[in-house]
Amino acid sequence: MISNIKMPKLLGIVMSLFLLIGLVGCSSDSSKKSDKKSSNESAVTVDTKFGKVEIKGHPKRVVALGWGDAETALSLGVQPIGASDWLAFGGDGVGPWLKGAYKKSPTILGTMELDYEKIASLKPDLILDVKSSGDEERYKRLSEIAPTVGVPKGGDNYLTTTTDQVRMIAQALGKVDKGEELLKDVDVAFDKAAKANPEFAGKTVAVGAYDSSGFGAYVKGDSRVDFVTRLGFKNKEEIEKLAKGNFFIKVADEKLDLLNADLTIVLPIFVDPKEITNNKLYQKIPSVADGRSIILDTNSSNAFSTGTVPALLWAIDNLPQQFKKALEGGE
Repeated sequence: MISNIKMPKLLGIVMSLFLLIGLVGCSSDSSKKSDKKSSNESAVTVDTKFGKVEIKGHPKRVVALGWGDAETALSLGVQPIGASDWLAFGGDGVGPWLKGAYKKSPTILGTMELDYEKIASLKPDLILDVKSSGDEERYKRLSEIAPTVGVPKGGDNYLTTTTDQVRMIAQALGKVDKGEELLKDVDVAFDKAAKANPEFAGKTVAVGAYDSSGFGAYVKGDSRVDFVTRLGFKNKEEIEKLAKGNFFIKVADEKLDLLNADLTIVLPIFVDPKEITNNKLYQKIPSVADGRSIILDTNSSNAFSTGTVPALLWAIDNLPQQFKKALEGGE
């Protein structure tokens, strides 16, 4: 009964109740502000050729379309729900260096030709197209589906470097520190391999390819050329002069001497390697005639071409010895 409670005590109880209610209200407001702040802090902005792309929260449904983008996401601890298989690996669309990396297989999508409806049906919250053609129409259509991280400035025609690919994807996925760790691992591995093979320093190299249409050669900015130059080789200057912003140039049969260098490396592209070794014009290239050439097997060629961190680490473990033997004319 109120009449039995002393007035000061009653006022104390009432004031305590008001204070408690006020604290709860403040706590609620503070919590809302904190949540809002946390949400804002989790948003990141990635610079691309097409401008800044804002990504809110932590993407959970990632579609990786660029060359090696899926492998990069996997090496950062994120499993894409959809991915492109650029080198026709089959299965999960990744090289043997990442066998078993997926807990659930991704939906395999196109590469240069995309089924946009199929991509949209996956309901992605982030699309990675970091190592790609840099085609604006492709980018616009993907951006209509979900926030899309396209190529960096200067990354057109698949010339996105490994460093840019890792850093942009790591930033988009909120894995910046992990991305830097991966790049450091690659730097250490390259430094170790270069020091172990000082004879590579300054030697000229021609990195060629052969497919059903004939021969070609890669230029600076392509992962294959970047690989050999980081070991100490120098890409042949005559090839570089013909680049004109592309990662690859065609080499006519009558100009196959363009592939002559201290070391000639050739990748078979969906052809039997015997088509190369049996080619009489190829046999006449001086470096080939001297035994200073090498035709890469499937795994070596794919690791060399993919250029992702796990592929590079595999290649660094396996290719320098092959290059050394060929450079000595030991093939």
